[in-house]
Amino acid sequence: MRITVYTLFPHLIEAWRSEALVGRAVARGLLHLEARDLRRFAGNRTGRVDDAPYGGGAGMVIRVDVAAAAIAEARADDPEPDEVALLSPAGAPLTQAVVEELATRRHLVLLCGRYEGFDARAEALVDREVSIGDFVLMGGELAALCVVEATARLLPGVLGDADSHRQDSFTTGLLDYPEYTRPLEHEGAGVPDVLRSGHHAEVAKWRRREALRRTLERRPDLLERAPLDDDDRRWLEELSAGRDVDL
Repeated sequence: MRITVYTLFPHLIEAWRSEALVGRAVARGLLHLEARDLRRFAGNRTGRVDDAPYGGGAGMVIRVDVAAAAIAEARADDPEPDEVALLSPAGAPLTQAVVEELATRRHLVLLCGRYEGFDARAEALVDREVSIGDFVLMGGELAALCVVEATARLLPGVLGDADSHRQDSFTTGLLDYPEYTRPLEHEGAGVPDVLRSGHHAEVAKWRRREALRRTLERRPDLLERAPLDDDDRRWLEELSAGRDVDL
């Protein structure tokens, strides 16, 4: 997979490229991650890419011609990049379903804004806008890295266990079940007996029920879309007895 990130601060992306699982994926040739400087398209000696907004107001706006030039360069290098995405608070939420879709792409181009973002005309030049949450960052670099991390870990060969991501939070429609490891006891808190029983069917049942419990307690909104069977619903009914939860 190839990911090209256009940003005013390429070193923020480059630092990520050599560490942890992303660095391993790059070293093994599973991921090609490149950061390109938007200032190259400034068209002036100072490298200034922003200007004051029409109509007045606080902050500066990155010019549409800068975004257009970056996208044109990406398409010149690769006439058919699979996806050009703009990181924006106004974008669609980055969900696991979106991540799984993006992970199938051959080439993903990400545009990172700064200041008050891009001129609105840049929105028509991209395939989608993506947001990582209902909050505002100083720029799109951290959001782009979230996309990089989330997609890269789904690429074949990146994780040590090819099946490990299939039980992750949100992949199953639920939060993940709680995990435990050594020490067996810590300040009076132990490990559930079932996890040490060696009974795989009972372990699987416990994990499913704990995932349902966690989701009900922390993110009940996910249950509206999660694939649930009759046993799941009975368990949730027991857990939610006396609570105002639509099951």
